[in-house]
Amino acid sequence: MPIRFSIYFLLIIAGCASKKFKPSYQESLSQYREEYKNGFLNNSRSPLTADDSKYLDFFPMDETWKLQCTCQKISDAKPFEMPTYSGVTRTYLLYADAKCKYKDQNLTLQLYKNIHQPINPLYKNNLFLPFKDFTNNEGTYGGGRYINLLDTDIKNEKIEIDFNKSYNPWCAYSDGFNCPIPPRENHIEIEVNAGEKNFKGMYKKQGS
Repeated sequence: MPIRFSIYFLLIIAGCASKKFKPSYQESLSQYREEYKNGFLNNSRSPLTADDSKYLDFFPMDETWKLQCTCQKISDAKPFEMPTYSGVTRTYLLYADAKCKYKDQNLTLQLYKNIHQPINPLYKNNLFLPFKDFTNNEGTYGGGRYINLLDTDIKNEKIEIDFNKSYNPWCAYSDGFNCPIPPRENHIEIEVNAGEKNFKGMYKKQGS
Protein backbone atom coordinates (compact mmCIF):
# COMPACT_ATOMS: atom_id res chain seq x y z
CA MET A 1 0.00 0.00 0.00
CA PRO A 2 1.55 3.38 -0.97
CA ILE A 3 2.65 5.50 2.02
CA ARG A 4 0.45 8.46 1.05
CA PHE A 5 -2.63 6.23 0.82
CA SER A 6 -1.75 4.58 4.15
CA ILE A 7 -1.60 7.93 5.93
CA TYR A 8 -4.87 9.03 4.33
CA PHE A 9 -6.52 5.76 5.37
CA LEU A 10 -5.32 6.15 8.96
CA LEU A 11 -6.60 9.73 9.10
CA ILE A 12 -10.04 8.54 7.98
CA ILE A 13 -10.08 5.87 10.68
CA ALA A 14 -8.96 8.38 13.32
CA GLY A 15 -11.67 10.81 12.23
CA CYS A 16 -14.33 8.12 12.39
CA ALA A 17 -13.15 7.03 15.84
CA SER A 18 -13.25 10.63 17.07
CA LYS A 19 -16.83 11.02 15.85
CA LYS A 20 -17.77 7.65 17.30
CA PHE A 21 -16.63 8.50 20.81
CA LYS A 22 -17.86 12.09 20.87
CA PRO A 23 -21.27 12.01 22.60
CA SER A 24 -24.21 13.47 20.73
CA TYR A 25 -26.18 16.35 22.19
CA GLN A 26 -28.96 13.93 23.12
CA GLU A 27 -26.48 11.71 24.98
CA SER A 28 -24.99 14.72 26.77
CA LEU A 29 -28.42 15.97 27.81
CA SER A 30 -29.45 12.50 29.03
CA GLN A 31 -26.29 12.35 31.14
CA TYR A 32 -26.95 15.86 32.46
CA ARG A 33 -30.46 14.85 33.55
CA GLU A 34 -29.22 11.70 35.26
CA GLU A 35 -26.70 13.78 37.19
CA TYR A 36 -29.49 16.22 38.04
CA LYS A 37 -31.59 13.38 39.49
CA ASN A 38 -28.64 12.00 41.43
CA GLY A 39 -28.01 15.44 42.88
CA PHE A 40 -31.14 15.11 45.02
CA LEU A 41 -29.68 12.01 46.66
CA ASN A 42 -26.43 13.71 47.62
CA ASN A 43 -27.96 16.63 49.51
CA SER A 44 -29.13 16.21 53.08
CA ARG A 45 -31.74 18.97 52.63
CA SER A 46 -33.20 17.46 49.46
CA PRO A 47 -37.02 17.32 49.24
CA LEU A 48 -36.83 14.12 47.17
CA THR A 49 -35.79 10.54 47.82
CA ALA A 50 -34.61 7.87 45.41
CA ASP A 51 -38.20 6.64 45.11
CA ASP A 52 -39.35 10.14 44.14
CA SER A 53 -36.92 10.45 41.23
CA LYS A 54 -39.13 8.33 38.98
CA TYR A 55 -41.74 11.09 39.15
CA LEU A 56 -39.42 13.73 37.70
CA ASP A 57 -40.59 14.54 34.17
CA PHE A 58 -39.00 16.41 31.26
CA PHE A 59 -39.91 17.66 27.81
CA PRO A 60 -38.26 15.78 24.95
CA MET A 61 -34.98 17.27 23.81
CA ASP A 62 -35.45 20.26 21.52
CA GLU A 63 -32.24 21.78 20.18
CA THR A 64 -34.11 24.85 18.94
CA TRP A 65 -34.20 25.89 22.61
CA LYS A 66 -30.39 25.89 22.83
CA LEU A 67 -30.03 29.59 22.17
CA GLN A 68 -26.95 31.54 21.15
CA CYS A 69 -27.26 34.94 22.80
CA THR A 70 -25.39 38.21 22.83
CA CYS A 71 -24.49 39.13 26.39
CA GLN A 72 -23.73 42.55 27.84
CA LYS A 73 -22.31 42.79 31.35
CA ILE A 74 -23.82 45.49 33.57
CA SER A 75 -21.16 47.75 35.04
CA ASP A 76 -23.18 50.00 37.34
CA ALA A 77 -25.77 47.61 38.82
CA LYS A 78 -26.59 47.84 42.52
CA PRO A 79 -27.56 44.92 44.78
CA PHE A 80 -31.28 44.37 45.19
CA GLU A 81 -33.56 42.10 47.18
CA MET A 82 -35.27 39.37 45.16
CA PRO A 83 -38.40 38.09 46.94
CA THR A 84 -39.03 34.38 47.43
CA TYR A 85 -42.26 32.43 47.68
CA SER A 86 -41.71 31.97 51.42
CA GLY A 87 -41.67 35.73 52.03
CA VAL A 88 -37.97 36.20 52.78
CA THR A 89 -35.63 37.87 50.30
CA ARG A 90 -32.30 37.00 48.72
CA THR A 91 -29.72 39.62 47.71
CA TYR A 92 -28.66 39.53 44.07
CA LEU A 93 -26.82 41.69 41.58
CA LEU A 94 -27.90 42.11 37.97
CA TYR A 95 -24.80 40.76 36.25
CA ALA A 96 -25.68 40.81 32.53
CA ASP A 97 -28.41 41.18 29.92
CA ALA A 98 -28.71 38.42 27.33
CA LYS A 99 -30.49 38.96 24.03
CA CYS A 100 -31.58 35.83 22.18
CA LYS A 101 -33.80 34.84 19.30
CA TYR A 102 -36.15 31.85 19.34
CA LYS A 103 -37.59 31.37 15.86
CA ASP A 104 -39.19 34.78 15.17
CA GLN A 105 -39.35 35.82 18.83
CA ASN A 106 -36.79 38.18 20.36
CA LEU A 107 -36.01 37.47 24.02
CA THR A 108 -34.22 39.65 26.55
CA LEU A 109 -33.18 37.91 29.77
CA GLN A 110 -31.46 39.10 32.91
CA LEU A 111 -28.70 37.03 34.52
CA TYR A 112 -28.09 37.48 38.24
CA LYS A 113 -25.33 36.76 40.70
CA ASN A 114 -25.79 36.11 44.43
CA ILE A 115 -23.56 38.69 46.09
CA HIS A 116 -22.92 36.62 49.22
CA GLN A 117 -19.68 34.68 49.11
CA PRO A 118 -20.65 31.03 48.67
CA ILE A 119 -19.53 28.48 51.25
CA ASN A 120 -18.24 26.29 48.44
CA PRO A 121 -15.68 28.15 46.26
CA LEU A 122 -16.81 26.04 43.30
CA TYR A 123 -19.95 28.20 43.20
CA LYS A 124 -18.21 31.59 43.02
CA ASN A 125 -18.74 31.87 39.25
CA ASN A 126 -22.41 30.89 39.32
CA LEU A 127 -25.03 32.92 37.47
CA PHE A 128 -28.75 32.52 38.06
CA LEU A 129 -31.49 32.77 35.44
CA PRO A 130 -35.02 32.49 36.89
CA PHE A 131 -37.87 32.75 34.37
CA LYS A 132 -41.57 32.27 33.84
CA ASP A 133 -43.40 31.44 30.61
CA PHE A 134 -46.79 30.49 29.25
CA THR A 135 -46.46 26.80 30.23
CA ASN A 136 -46.58 27.67 33.95
CA ASN A 137 -49.61 26.23 35.78
CA GLU A 138 -50.17 23.97 32.78
CA GLY A 139 -47.35 21.60 31.87
CA THR A 140 -44.79 23.19 34.18
CA TYR A 141 -44.53 24.44 37.75
CA GLY A 142 -46.57 27.59 38.34
CA GLY A 143 -43.77 29.39 40.14
CA GLY A 144 -41.43 29.34 37.17
CA ARG A 145 -38.17 27.55 36.50
CA TYR A 146 -34.45 28.21 36.78
CA ILE A 147 -31.29 27.79 34.68
CA ASN A 148 -27.77 27.69 36.12
CA LEU A 149 -24.93 29.34 34.20
CA LEU A 150 -21.38 30.50 34.88
CA ASP A 151 -19.87 33.94 34.36
CA THR A 152 -17.08 32.13 32.53
CA ASP A 153 -19.68 30.97 29.97
CA ILE A 154 -19.68 34.55 28.64
CA LYS A 155 -17.09 34.69 25.88
CA ASN A 156 -16.66 37.55 23.42
CA GLU A 157 -19.96 39.02 24.66
CA LYS A 158 -21.85 35.82 23.82
CA ILE A 159 -23.39 33.06 25.90
CA GLU A 160 -25.32 29.87 25.19
CA ILE A 161 -28.55 29.45 27.15
CA ASP A 162 -29.99 25.95 26.97
CA PHE A 163 -33.61 25.81 28.10
CA ASN A 164 -33.48 22.01 27.90
CA LYS A 165 -31.52 22.30 31.17
CA SER A 166 -34.13 24.41 32.95
CA TYR A 167 -35.26 22.90 36.24
CA ASN A 168 -37.85 23.33 38.96
CA PRO A 169 -37.17 25.11 42.25
CA TRP A 170 -37.46 22.87 45.28
CA CYS A 171 -40.74 24.60 46.12
CA ALA A 172 -42.25 22.52 43.30
CA TYR A 173 -41.78 19.41 45.44
CA SER A 174 -42.22 20.55 49.03
CA ASP A 175 -42.87 23.54 51.26
CA GLY A 176 -40.21 24.86 53.63
CA PHE A 177 -37.85 26.33 51.01
CA ASN A 178 -36.96 29.88 49.97
CA CYS A 179 -37.36 29.88 46.19
CA PRO A 180 -36.76 33.19 44.37
CA ILE A 181 -39.66 34.56 42.36
CA PRO A 182 -38.61 35.24 38.74
CA PRO A 183 -38.55 39.02 38.18
CA ARG A 184 -40.98 40.51 35.69
CA GLU A 185 -38.09 41.20 33.31
CA ASN A 186 -37.68 37.43 32.85
CA HIS A 187 -41.31 36.63 32.04
CA ILE A 188 -41.18 35.07 28.57
CA GLU A 189 -44.34 35.77 26.59
CA ILE A 190 -44.42 32.40 24.82
CA GLU A 191 -44.45 28.72 25.79
CA VAL A 192 -41.06 27.26 26.63
CA ASN A 193 -41.66 23.59 25.91
CA ALA A 194 -38.23 22.51 27.07
CA GLY A 195 -36.64 21.43 30.33
CA GLU A 196 -38.39 20.08 33.40
CA LYS A 197 -42.14 19.59 33.56
CA ASN A 198 -44.47 19.43 36.55
CA PHE A 199 -43.47 16.93 39.23
CA LYS A 200 -45.68 13.83 38.93
CA GLY A 201 -45.25 12.73 42.55
CA MET A 202 -46.89 13.81 45.78
CA TYR A 203 -46.23 17.33 47.02
CA LYS A 204 -44.72 17.17 50.52
CA LYS A 205 -45.43 19.31 53.54
CA GLN A 206 -42.74 19.73 56.18
CA GLY A 207 -43.58 17.96 59.42
CA SER A 208 -46.50 16.00 57.95
